[in-house]
Amino acid sequence: MQRTLTIPGLLPGLNEYIETERGHNGKFKAAAMKKQAEHIIGYMIELQLRGVKFDRPVTIHYTWFEPNQRRDKDNIAFAKKFIQDSLVHADVLRNDGWKEIEGFTDSFAVDRENPRVEVVIEEERAEGVRGE
Repeated sequence: MQRTLTIPGLLPGLNEYIETERGHNGKFKAAAMKKQAEHIIGYMIELQLRGVKFDRPVTIHYTWFEPNQRRDKDNIAFAKKFIQDSLVHADVLRNDGWKEIEGFTDSFAVDRENPRVEVVIEEERAEGVRGE
């Protein structure tokens, strides 16, 4: 099974998160930033993946569409933490540990008009099952 989730806009990057965390009342503000991001992601999951549940390990392919090349790729990809936590919270994944996530890939592109994250979740085939 394979499913795609599209999250519109930009998610907080690592630099934004660290900067918020280091500021006045930083831990509370960083937690609020994470909660807000997960709220948006959770809403998109509800709209696009309602009733989807992966029982076998998955590989997650992220494509990060940025409006420009200002943010570093590792800074951008930090937001996968918010996405994976949201997938667990929505019961799409049982957990986000080693047994549930085989791995992930990151690709990056520029789309000035439509920044977004496209997340393709691909369930691993059961052992002994031959595919095409």
